[in-house]
This record gives sequence, structure tokens and C-alpha cells, in this order.
Amino acid sequence: MSVYLENETDTEFEFDVRETAELVVEKVLDMEGCPYEAAVNILLTDNEGIWQFNRDFRDVDRPTDVLSFPNIAYETPADLRHVEENAADCFEPDTGELMLGDIIISVDKVKEQAEAYGHGRKREFAFLCAHSMLHLLGYDHMTEEEAAVMEEKQEKALQELQITRE
Repeated sequence: MSVYLENETDTEFEFDVRETAELVVEKVLDMEGCPYEAAVNILLTDNEGIWQFNRDFRDVDRPTDVLSFPNIAYETPADLRHVEENAADCFEPDTGELMLGDIIISVDKVKEQAEAYGHGRKREFAFLCAHSMLHLLGYDHMTEEEAAVMEEKQEKALQELQITRE
């Protein structure tokens, strides 16, 4: 598994961002039974940066906390049976890793939401990673049922990693 992380901000956290991201990515992949070595790109930006991505790619003119750009189209969440049929589009030729997609996280929102929800920044960052990983695996929260599934999976991943609300 590879997590390619770029921080385009000067923000530094009191925890190891790369280590936390790798733990969460690996946990979600294990929980979902991913049979492949996988790769994920994570960009840390600020509110202005994520606002621009949100506007350019989703036509939403405001900042958000996290954006997910899956590389794979799913008929059913986390169903990876068809990826080998599209190997040229789904696998990194040099490493053979399954390219799941891109995650963009606003470090400003990590700080704001951690304070608003009364938990640590590590918890908020890990939550956003887990949430976005589920999107990269085809999950969504457009209905109450879908949202409940995602919430349960996010909470389970963080509990198993012992990343709690402190």
C-alpha cells in the first residue's frame, strides 16, 4: 500500500499526518477486503485551495472539509471484481498497485471541526481520511441508509485504530 501525501500548506500538526493517513487507509482497505496492494493520493490544502477544487470540479462555490475523486467506477461499493478487466485504467504500471484515487483535505477544516466537535485534530483528520476512503471504494451518503452504512464503517475503523474522540 502506498499513500502519496503532499502538504501545500505550512500547517504542522501535533501528530504524524503520514503515519495516521497510512493507518487509516490500511484499516479501511482491510475492513473492505481489498485483495490488491493499493495506492492513494492525499493533498492537504487550506480552505481557499479546497474551495477552488470544489468550485472547479463540483460547481459548489464554498470550501468543504474533504473531497474524494475515485479512480474506479463501482456497481456495488467495494466490489473490485471488475478492475482487472480495466487493468490499464486501474493499476499503476510501475508498481502494480490498484490506483484508488485522490483525497483532498482542508487543514483549516480539520482544525475548525476538531474544535467545534470537541475532539482532537488527529481524530478529525483520521475521520476525514476514513470517510474519503469509503468514497474511493464506492460508498456514498445520498440516502439515510447509505449515510448510516458509512457512519458505521467510519466509526468501526477509528475504534479499531483506537483513534477516539479523546
